[in-house]
Formats: sequence, C-alpha cells, structure tokens
Amino acid sequence: MRYPQGGGLTAERQAFREQIRMEAAGMFADCLSNAAIAKELRVSVRSVQRWRRSWRENGQPALRSQGPACRPKLSNDLFAVLEEELAKGPVAHGWPDQRWTLSRIKTLIGRRFHKTMTLSGISQMLRRHGWSHQVPARRALERDEEAVAGWVKETWPQVEAPRRRSRPGSSLKTKQVSR
Repeated sequence: MRYPQGGGLTAERQAFREQIRMEAAGMFADCLSNAAIAKELRVSVRSVQRWRRSWRENGQPALRSQGPACRPKLSNDLFAVLEEELAKGPVAHGWPDQRWTLSRIKTLIGRRFHKTMTLSGISQMLRRHGWSHQVPARRALERDEEAVAGWVKETWPQVEAPRRRSRPGSSLKTKQVSR
C-alpha cells in the first residue's frame, strides 16, 4: 500500500505486518497452499505468492520488515536546525511581516537545506513534531474592552432585528398542480 507525501505505516503497524509474514513463513514450511494461507491470515493470495517467492529465494530473513518505505526529508537534527530558523522569525529571513506560511517555510527549507518538499508534506512534518497552525487574534491597540462589553449588552439588542421563528412545515408548502 502506498501513501502520498511520505506518509506510511506506524512502527506498530509495520511490526504487525512483519508478524503476519513470519506466520506465513511457518505455513510455507508446512507446505500449505497459497489460498489456504491467504484465507487463514486474511490477506490476498497475490501477497502470499510474493512472500513465498522471497522466502524460497532468501529464506525467512527476506520477510523481515525493511523499515519505512521512505525516510523523512529532514532528519531530527535538521528539523532542530529548522526550528531554530523558524524561531528567528520571518523578518530575519527577508519577509516583511511576522507570519510564517507553508510556502515561506518551503522556501526556507529550499534555501537552508537544498531540499524540496510539498506544502502538504511540510504541514504533516510540522504536525508530527508538535507544531500547529495558529491564526493570531488581530485587535486594535486602541480597543477599549469595557466599552465593547457595554455596547454588546446595551446597544446591540436594540439594533439587532428580531429573528423570525419558522413554523413547522413552513418550508414544505408547495403548490400542487391538478391535471
């Protein structure tokens, strides 16, 4: 099974699948048919055929997990460097404001590490390392919270139009055409 953008199986899931392949190796030694093994292990016959061929050519070690299908583009050490760069802020890297966007992080990764990543790959990598997207609350410096609270309590109810209550079945009124 293939996963887009460098995703894949967790370590637990890889171990589970390796265990199934090892059970299949024991069944190969017992000379069971591919269909019987597939039914017992609840996998496809094609997978059992592929495993049997590997087992016949290279023995049981050929069925061991080879690890993740792809390694992350940035190792933990490189990600630590990226975090340091992100902590400096976008202005330090030449952008006019203090907003980190995925496209800016992509540009930073390209400049700093000479690697290319997709925006969704960057988003997944950041989430894996505990980062989340945040939208800053934009408040005017001159904002008076007490005045706002008073306006909401006193003025807004007078300005707000009363809501119409819908009658049961009011949206179902239609004309019937008789023929």
